[in-house]
Amino acid sequence: MTDKATEIARLLAPTVASLGVELMGAEYLPSPGGAVLRLYIDVPAGEVTAEGAEPRYVAIEDCEAVSREVSAQLDVEDPISGNYTLEVSSPGIDRPLFTIDQFARFIGETAKVGLKLPQNGRRRLQAQIARIEGDAVVFVLDGAEFVVAFDNIDKARLVPDWAALGLAPTKPVGPPKQEKPGRGARPEDSKTKNQTNKPTQKPAADKPTRAE
Repeated sequence: MTDKATEIARLLAPTVASLGVELMGAEYLPSPGGAVLRLYIDVPAGEVTAEGAEPRYVAIEDCEAVSREVSAQLDVEDPISGNYTLEVSSPGIDRPLFTIDQFARFIGETAKVGLKLPQNGRRRLQAQIARIEGDAVVFVLDGAEFVVAFDNIDKARLVPDWAALGLAPTKPVGPPKQEKPGRGARPEDSKTKNQTNKPTQKPAADKPTRAE
């Protein structure tokens, strides 16, 4: 997160927590026409679901409640000068990662990461989260460990395992082979148009719940 986003997230976190959800992090996108403040909320990581009960997820009502309370607080605290748009969203399956604890929570998952400063000639990488070492995140990249100081991570998101979610498209089938025309047959009689079977259509992943 940027310094401004971090400042705003710290300011709003207690208010969001009072509503029974957790503020994962914030994105602050300044623009001449008006900034965008995007908040990501989730069910608290330590929340226990009763046995046999359906797991709880962030609902549109949660986003609406957070939007109302946060808007009132921002009006009073006034941390953003000028016009801005407030968006409150659930994390989605390609959830962003804002803290080192969130990286630790998803060890073994693959993340797409952007760096503030180049490292080994890289500004972007997609790698598996291996472990946390102090204030650094250890990734496995191309079969080798790649250690990144958390302070050098600009932004990061999980990369969904579409196959595990049952949302991966089936592999396209190649065009049928063409047979040579038999004796006496005209070549145009035996031609077969190249056809490529389209992947099976699967339902798209749910988009993050969002209230503006």
